[in-house]
Amino acid sequence: MSNKQKLIRRVYPIYMLLILFGIGIIFKIGQVQFIEGDHWQELAKSYSTKHRKIDAIRGNIYASDGSLIATSVPKYEVRFDLNAEAITNDLFAKNIDTLCLELSKLLPEKSKNQWKAELTQARKNGARYHLIRRKLSYTQIKKMRQFPLFNRGKYKGGFISIQQNKREKPFQVLASRTIGYSRDNSKPVGLEGAYNKELSGTQGMQLMQKIAGGIWMPIEDENEIEPEDGADVVTTIDINIQDVAENALLEQLIKQDADHGCVVLMEVATGEVKAIANLNKTKSGKYWETYNYAVGESTEPGSTFKLASLIAALEDGYIDLTDSVETGKGVFKFYDRKMYDSRVGGYGKITIKRAFEVSSNIAVARTISENYRSNPQKFIDRLYKMNLHQKLGIEIYGEGEPRIKSANDPTWSGISLPWISHGYEVSLTPLQILTFYNAVANDGKMVKPRFVKEIRKIGVPIKTFGPEVINPAICSKATIEKAKAMLEGVVQQGTATNLKNANFKIAGKTGTAQIYNAKTGYKTDKQVSYQASFVGYFPANNPMYSCIVVVNAPSKNVYYGNLVAGPIFKEIADKVYATSIQLHKELQNTTHLAERTPIPVSKNGNRYDLDNVYSKLKVPSSQKGENATWVAASTGRDKVTLYKRVFKLGIVPNFIGMDLKDAIYIIENMGLKADFSGKGTIKEQTPSAGSKVENFDSVKLILT
Repeated sequence: MSNKQKLIRRVYPIYMLLILFGIGIIFKIGQVQFIEGDHWQELAKSYSTKHRKIDAIRGNIYASDGSLIATSVPKYEVRFDLNAEAITNDLFAKNIDTLCLELSKLLPEKSKNQWKAELTQARKNGARYHLIRRKLSYTQIKKMRQFPLFNRGKYKGGFISIQQNKREKPFQVLASRTIGYSRDNSKPVGLEGAYNKELSGTQGMQLMQKIAGGIWMPIEDENEIEPEDGADVVTTIDINIQDVAENALLEQLIKQDADHGCVVLMEVATGEVKAIANLNKTKSGKYWETYNYAVGESTEPGSTFKLASLIAALEDGYIDLTDSVETGKGVFKFYDRKMYDSRVGGYGKITIKRAFEVSSNIAVARTISENYRSNPQKFIDRLYKMNLHQKLGIEIYGEGEPRIKSANDPTWSGISLPWISHGYEVSLTPLQILTFYNAVANDGKMVKPRFVKEIRKIGVPIKTFGPEVINPAICSKATIEKAKAMLEGVVQQGTATNLKNANFKIAGKTGTAQIYNAKTGYKTDKQVSYQASFVGYFPANNPMYSCIVVVNAPSKNVYYGNLVAGPIFKEIADKVYATSIQLHKELQNTTHLAERTPIPVSKNGNRYDLDNVYSKLKVPSSQKGENATWVAASTGRDKVTLYKRVFKLGIVPNFIGMDLKDAIYIIENMGLKADFSGKGTIKEQTPSAGSKVENFDSVKLILT
């Protein structure tokens, strides 16, 4: 066999293999093209396009008066497709200067030349999704749409805008933790979290396309599926009362250098929470609202729990308010543990009512211990009947767990009964305590605290929330009346006499509890740490509002509830009373009252201003001598007499008795500068009246 034949024989199989491989390729191409084509086309498309979820505009949250507490503000991100097919080199060159000029006016952080250099370079780089600016307002977007190139739209001018909704609170920190937030991958907080479903609305869809550089951009300006806006939530919060509560709390926390504190004001009959404030000291020493202590912090309440203990004993018929109890000299031993009263030397033998008014630990502990020693579970069951062991079930997440242990609990000991009676070995949140006191104010009916009045859609209520009764009667009417008498006595002649008000009566209870620490017990490294509180209602004779104040760990050696928490309560109560028309009786015989009112003392000043005031107040007045612009006022028994004041040119006039505004007007017209201190009317001046103006360049005024 020749070499040629041998070569052909060797090569032939290779040719055959190549032919078969080629046939296989052709077959596969045909299969992909005609049989599997649709599948692969869709797969390819899925890698270059996707649907982006478009969040709906989140519903608003309103205060009870319609004030906006939380809202979603649309913010826009603007990008520029500098290499859109319709943007030719000629079109770009013709419009770039004017475009950059307008951009520099709207976004002045860059000059016209800087914008031009940036956009020109981006076009050279082939940019299809160049960022112009994030977080633009609708007004800015509207203006931008009128700019050269941008006014041609997305495909012809490369203008791309993406809407993003940003949550904002017009009142900033006011009730911020109660309003809360709802974020992905985090626990829901406050009303934003509780009503997230209603507020969120329904998401929309927009088709996005992947372009060079792995960037996704919208294919169409319009959404494929438009989102449906969320519903609005109307809260029970009164913005004005909320502001008062937060300021009062902040002022006292700073004064006492406390760790944290909270305030809750609730409407007695409905359970509507009108104000809720929570502040804690940050590492910087400033106070901020980072945690809802009123809702979430369950602690030993101390003396505010004594009301529940005595209600139990009253209801079971073991005691009456006039019964006496021996407190001794302020120290009493239960088994191996001593209990103390705050008063050195004790209170001796006192009535149950007086024991509550002065907050005697020994009196309450002995009363409960001696009557329930043989059957402590009976006492606990009475507390359970008042719902003190159950959560309130409020809509806000994170409510603290109340703890009132059974007599069968493994931790129960011989001292449990007396210590529980005055607020230890139990734990409750401030809101849970307030709900109990509110029930007393509400004649025994316990209502659930409520933060929301209604849910609205396009201004139309779709769901309303009314009072929800937890317990129709925590005890008998007779016991409620006795409880009210005790609470009123605390303020009138007990531990909270500093809260007395001449216009209306306050009823409540002080509380001073040592704070337990898992590591150090009831002592910190330096000293005992306390929680001061006051809880009650007003007006005492016709309760409309209940309120609790809790201040944790004051460090200025003042820790009693009446001195730390009480002033906050009083300030809130005073301002609520002053601004609530329904709390005031209608003035009777107003004409007679006006007639009996003495003529007010008048300032010296501008005659026309004084005439206007006298006219509004219906105060009789007359001018002595000729009419004048500047007058001195003399107040008589039944009228005001005005006398002409003459100001000589170049001479410092007499400003004594004048209003500051008028004095400054005259001084500045004389070419001098006015310096002043104090407020009220002017009582002293330097230089004195009659001095030459030329010798001075200013007039110093001292006001009363």
